[in-house]
Amino acid sequence: MFHTVSKIVFFFAQPSSLAVLLIAAGFMLYRFRPSAARWPIALGFSWLAVAGFLPLGNALVLPLEQRFEQRQPPLPDGHLTGIIVLGGFEDGWVTSNRGGLAINESAERLTEAIRIARQRPELKIVFTGGVGDLFGGFEASEAIRQYVVDAGIAPERVIIENGSRDTYENAVLTLQTLNPAPDDRWLLVTSAYHMPRAVGAFRQAGLNISPFPVDFRTRDAGDILRFPISVAAGLQRADLAVREWIGLVAYRIAGRSSAVFPAP
Repeated sequence: MFHTVSKIVFFFAQPSSLAVLLIAAGFMLYRFRPSAARWPIALGFSWLAVAGFLPLGNALVLPLEQRFEQRQPPLPDGHLTGIIVLGGFEDGWVTSNRGGLAINESAERLTEAIRIARQRPELKIVFTGGVGDLFGGFEASEAIRQYVVDAGIAPERVIIENGSRDTYENAVLTLQTLNPAPDDRWLLVTSAYHMPRAVGAFRQAGLNISPFPVDFRTRDAGDILRFPISVAAGLQRADLAVREWIGLVAYRIAGRSSAVFPAP
C-alpha cells in the first residue's frame, strides 16, 4: 500500500507537476473569481521560473550528495562479503524490445559495480530491483545478469533480486535473499543523491553496509551558482531533489528508515 500511495501522491505532488496543476486551476478559477485565480497562477509560474532558470535543484541535491562522501571513495578497509547494487540504472521497457541491456543516466551504478567486482574477484555481486511502475513494465534482471557475465564476472558470483519495487523493498528482500551471517559486510552502491535514503532503509532492515556513492550530479558547493543548461534540466533536477527529501521524511514516518537524514 505504501508503494502505491507514494507513487500516486508524488506524481501529483512533484513540484513541476504541481506547478502545472496550479496554473491550470488558476485559469479555470479566473472565469469565476479573477482575484483569487491570480495566486495559483503566480505560484505555478514562479516555481517554473525559479527551478527552471536558477540553480535551485543543485542547491537541493548538494547536501544529499555530500552526506556520506564528497567524492567517490576508495574501497573500504577490512572484510567485505560482496557488493549490493540498487536498480534504477536499467531501462526494462526498451530492453524488452531492443535486446541487450538499455541503461539510463544512472548507469554508473552498474559500471562501478563491475569495476569493483573485477578488482575483488572474491566478492559476490547482488543486483536488487524489479518493476516499480504502477501500470506494469518490464524487468531486466536476465539482461543485467548476461551483461555482467559478458563483462567477465563469473556467473556463480551474481545474485539477482527482482521482486522489490522501491528502496525499502530493496533492503528487505535483499536481506531475505542473502540471509547474511552476523559478520557479513556489504558494499552498497547507488547514486550519491539517493544514498541517504538507501542507507536508512538498509540499516533499518538490519544489513551491515558500507556506502559507496556513485553517479554524482554536482561537482562541489560551487554548483549552487551553476545555472541549468535548460529549463527542462533545471526542473528535472529540482524534482529529483525534492523527491528524495520527501522520501527521507516519509520513510522515517513510516518506519522504513533508521533516521530522517542518516549520517555516516
